[in-house]
Amino acid sequence: MLKVQPLGDRVLVEPLSKEETEGRTKSGLVIPDTAEKERPEQGKVIAAGKGRHDNGKLIPMSVKKGDRVLFSKYGPTELKLDGKNYLIVKEEDILAIIN
Repeated sequence: MLKVQPLGDRVLVEPLSKEETEGRTKSGLVIPDTAEKERPEQGKVIAAGKGRHDNGKLIPMSVKKGDRVLFSKYGPTELKLDGKNYLIVKEEDILAIIN
């Protein structure tokens, strides 16, 4: 069982595979093979910190466990836990929640 609790405004994300992101945009554009070899930009939130502090006040996170998110590909820190790849992403590097 994975036991990792991100601190502050960080989020543990499991990157979605090529099959899960479908290799196409909604408008039907095919994502080229060269782009698919780069780190995925979508993932599932596995765990989230409590939020950031601003002038002594806790600002809660806007994402939660289970959310599917779009994030900046150059912001995350990569790590491997229990043989799986994960990313630690700062909340400011999360661009959107995908419904």
